[in-house]
Order: sequence, then structure tokens, then C-alpha cells
Amino acid sequence: MTVADKLFEEENKKVMDVGVPTWKFIWEIIRYQPVRYLFNMLAMFAMMLAWLIPGLVIREFFNLLSGDTPTGFNLTTLIAFLVVAGIVRIGAIFGLHRTNTPFEFRASTLLQRNMLGRILERPGARALPESPGAAISRFRGDVREMALFALWLNDMLGTVLFALIALTIMLRINPTMTWVAFTPLLLIGLVASLATDRIQAYRMAARRASGIVTGFIAETFGSVQAVKVANAEDHVVNHFETLNENRRRVALKDRLFEEILRSIFRHSGNIGISIILILAAQQLQAGTFTVGDFALFATYLVFLADFVTFAGFMFARYKQAGVSVSRMVRLLQGAPPLELVEHRPIFQEGVLPEVPYIEKTAEYRLHALTVSGLSYHHPESGRGIENINLTLKQGNFTVITGRVGSGKTTLLRCILGLLPKDAGEICWNREPVVDPASFFTPPRSAYTAQVPRLFSDTLRHNLLLGLPENKVDILKAVHHAVLEEDLTELENGLETMIGPKGVKLSGGQLQRSATARMVVRDPELLIFDDLSSALDVETERTLWNRLFAGRDVVPQPGRGENHTPTPQRPYTPTCLVVSHRRAALRRADHIIILKEGRIIAEGRLEDLLAGSEEMRRLWEGDTGQPANEVPQLAPAG
Repeated sequence: MTVADKLFEEENKKVMDVGVPTWKFIWEIIRYQPVRYLFNMLAMFAMMLAWLIPGLVIREFFNLLSGDTPTGFNLTTLIAFLVVAGIVRIGAIFGLHRTNTPFEFRASTLLQRNMLGRILERPGARALPESPGAAISRFRGDVREMALFALWLNDMLGTVLFALIALTIMLRINPTMTWVAFTPLLLIGLVASLATDRIQAYRMAARRASGIVTGFIAETFGSVQAVKVANAEDHVVNHFETLNENRRRVALKDRLFEEILRSIFRHSGNIGISIILILAAQQLQAGTFTVGDFALFATYLVFLADFVTFAGFMFARYKQAGVSVSRMVRLLQGAPPLELVEHRPIFQEGVLPEVPYIEKTAEYRLHALTVSGLSYHHPESGRGIENINLTLKQGNFTVITGRVGSGKTTLLRCILGLLPKDAGEICWNREPVVDPASFFTPPRSAYTAQVPRLFSDTLRHNLLLGLPENKVDILKAVHHAVLEEDLTELENGLETMIGPKGVKLSGGQLQRSATARMVVRDPELLIFDDLSSALDVETERTLWNRLFAGRDVVPQPGRGENHTPTPQRPYTPTCLVVSHRRAALRRADHIIILKEGRIIAEGRLEDLLAGSEEMRRLWEGDTGQPANEVPQLAPAG
């Protein structure tokens, strides 16, 4: 089995019946820009009608030379017709260029916007049903396939219009010659259309191979340090060459097969012309078929061959469009399929909308967060958390600790809705949280994962992420994150471009930048997942001290944005922190120890050190999984 066949089989297994005909998706794409699409259609019709005129002019020109032209036609008349046809074609080409590209990009952007919107709605661990590289190919190749197919429909309608008029003209001149010349084109088109399954196979395999290469590039860029530490550069390069070679082979077969079919289609017109040459001699002598008629037939047959070619091409592309729909709908993960083409604003032109700013009022205040019976098991391993109960009170600093693999990160992600809980309840101020993923956002809470994600932009934009700077205190956030001295070392301070994933920053600067990004949103609940792991002891101590130094004011409900808040008692945030660092453990009001997904002890540091062997091990730095322990979730009971 070839590489193409293997990749096709893998991809074909993922193709699903979306339950909605492909044409409905295409129709919704057209309805999104009806006026632009209509003008594109009219321009294509004008183009095809203009191509009819040269054939008629050529016929009359040769008839003029042979003396068979009707009275009233002369060289000046024919030139005038050609000039008019040329002007129409120029106008049509201008209209097509003015509509094609905007239509394609707006349609592609709509599909991308809807897919990305659904992905961002999903829990973090289930945002993508496949690799990032495969998902990127959906956003690139598949969206373009759909947008172009909608435009190709206009091309098809234009060629159908041309074919109908051309065949009508040819039939009126000589019906027998028309059918004898056109029939081979239809037969060749029918035979070639039988090869569309192979076209689809090669095209799917090529997309699959490209997705694999794209995904590997993304993973490599994200693991540069790991590759260098492992001295694996040569191995990575060799594997990349292997993937590229597979893609080259598949793409070559795809392109070669398509060009062979295209060549067969295009040369089918020459077959028709050859048949006319054989049959026309006798009719030319009899005067029932003129030289001009022959010239018209020869001209139109080339276009009719293109019509047959395009019809076969569209048949194959419609099937490919169905595959593209299936691949994109798979990213929606359970949403109604037609949500893929739901009409929404995409803001490709004009003023961009402002990022919504939610003013913090009393309704967002946290008094207590209660987690009861929370459980989650990873589908792949069965490991996770079981029957977790905890309470966070306003202003408390709670630390979750445990060895590697004990379920600390899983617990945080379950609380935040980044993982869908199997059981349990989460209450905010005694009110059940129905959708944690949408509920635990600023100004209620802010979260930073173990590895902070920053973008290739300025540090200022990374901290604000669209927040209006006049409504937040970015310098205060920088101070709380112990980042002010680092700004003096950066070349342009907050305006420094930090590169992809913040490569210009050290590990500690990345973590403190993520902290500033949280603090600038003034959330009630700060959730850190081992955020201080790259900080030295003194910097970490300073960070916790500043976060809990108190705030000068508390926002008042029902006031305008220009209102100056009234000074209140100092207010401190509520923190939930995953850590095994001593600075955090000493600072903690409450410590929760996890082991194999369960809480085995909790309390204050001094009590746990006195009564918990596990806490003493963690305090001494023993955070690894013991070799004699089976890494699985203990049975409930």
C-alpha cells in the first residue's frame, strides 16, 4: 500500500455524515454576500456571451472571403463586433476581479470565525478533536475549498450558458455535424468522471500529509529548548525530511493525476475538430457547410471541451467540498452543523469593535467558593480526581500540593470548566455554577497555567489583551507582579516586542508577566498553577507579599466609569495555588494534600508537618512518584 493510500484510509475513517447536504452549506455562503455574488454572476455571464461573438465574427469573415456572407456584413462591421466583444470582456474581467477576491476572503473568514468561536467555547482539554496541525489545515485548505466552490458555481453557470447558446447556433447550422462532433466530448467526460474517486483519494491524502508537516513544525517550534537539551537536532531534521518526502510523493501523485485528466479533457476538443475535418469535405463541396461554418465549429468546440472539462471538475470538487464540510464540522464537536456557516459580522473593514469591558461591581464579589464531590477521570488513562471537597473563603490563600501526577492540575482545570466534570457541584456564594467555563472569567477570576502563553506582540498588549488602558492600572499590576525592574532592562519597556511565545523573556519574566496579566483585570479569585516554579525564593516571597498587601479601594455598584471610588477597608484577593514551594506553603492559610486524585490531608502547615508523612516528604522536596506505586486512581469507598 502506498503512502497516499495509507493517508487516504486514515483520513477517510474520519469523514462523517454531517446529516446536512453539502449544497446547503454552499448556499449559506452565497447568501452571506448576495449582492457581491450576483454581480460576480452577471460578470461571468457577460464574459461568456462576449466569447460567443468571436466565433460568429470568424464565421462571417471566412464566409466573406469565400463569398458566402449575407448582404450587409463587411470587414468594418466585423471589426466593430470584435471591438464590442473586447470591451465587454474587459468590463467583465474587471467585475470578476472586483468581486472574486472579496467574496472568497469574506466567505473564508466567516468559516474561520465560526470554527474558532466554537473551539474557544469548548473546555480547554477538548478544544481540538485532533492535532493542531490537522486543525490548521481545516482553517486553510478546507475553508478555501468551500469559498472557491461557491465562485466556481458561477463559472459553471456561465459555461452552461455558453454551451447552450453555442450548441443552439451549431445545431441550426448543421445538426448532424454538431452531434457527431460533440458526442466524443461527452463520452470522454463520462469516462474521466469515473476517476473522481481517485482524485478525491489523492486530494485527501495530500491534505492529510500537509497537516502532518504543519503540526510537526508547530510542535518543533514549541519544543526548541527540549530538542537542544536532548541534542536531538539531527533526529528532528531527519524526521522532518521524512515527513516532507511523504508529502512530496503524495502531492506529486495528486498533481500528476489531475494534469493527466486535464490533458485528456482539453485534447478532446481536438478530437472533435478532427472528426469535423473528416466529415466536412463532402458537405463543403455540396455547399451545405461553408468554410465559415467550419471555423465557427472549430472555435466553439474548444470552448465546449472546456465546458465538459469543467463539468467533470465540478463533479469531483463537489465531493471534495463534502469532505471539507465533514472535516470542518468535526471541529464544531457537537454543535449543529449549519453553525459552521451561521451569518455573523467578521469586521474585515471599517472600525473594529472594542473588547467588552466589564466593570467590577458588588455582584462579582466572592464571599465563599465551595466545591463538593468533584470528580473527573481522563478517558485515556482513567486517572483523575475523586470526590474532592473544599471551601475557599474571601481573602484566603489556599495551596494545593502533592507529588507529580497526584491530580493537582486536573483539579484546577475541573473547577474552571477546562475539563468537564464527571460529578460534583461548584458554588459561588452558595449559588451553583452551571457553566464553569464561561463563569470563571474576569472580573470573577483569572487563571494562569503551568506554562504561560504569550503572543508575538508588545508586552503591553500581552498584559492588556484588548482591555481599555484608561480603565485599568497597568503599572500597579506590573508592581504587584514584581516586574518593574525588568522593564528597565527591556529595550523598550512595555513596548518591547517579546517574540513568539515570549521568547525574549526568561522563565521568571514569563511567569511574572502572566501574573501581571491576571492582576490588571482585578479579579476576585486568582488561580495559579505552579506559577512560581521559575522564580527565586526572594522574588517569590515579594510577589506573594505584594499580592496580599491589600488594595486601597473597593468598586462601588451602580456608579459611572468616571466615578472616583470611596476609600474602603483594604481588600485582599482570594488565591488558589498549586505549588510545592516553601514560600507558598508558609504563606498558606490552608493546605490541601492530594495523592492519587484524592485529598488525604488538609490544614495549616505546622499541623500537617506534625501529623502527615506525605507533607513531610513534600516539605523535603520529594515530589516524584515512587517507583513502587501504581499510577492509577484508587477505588472509591
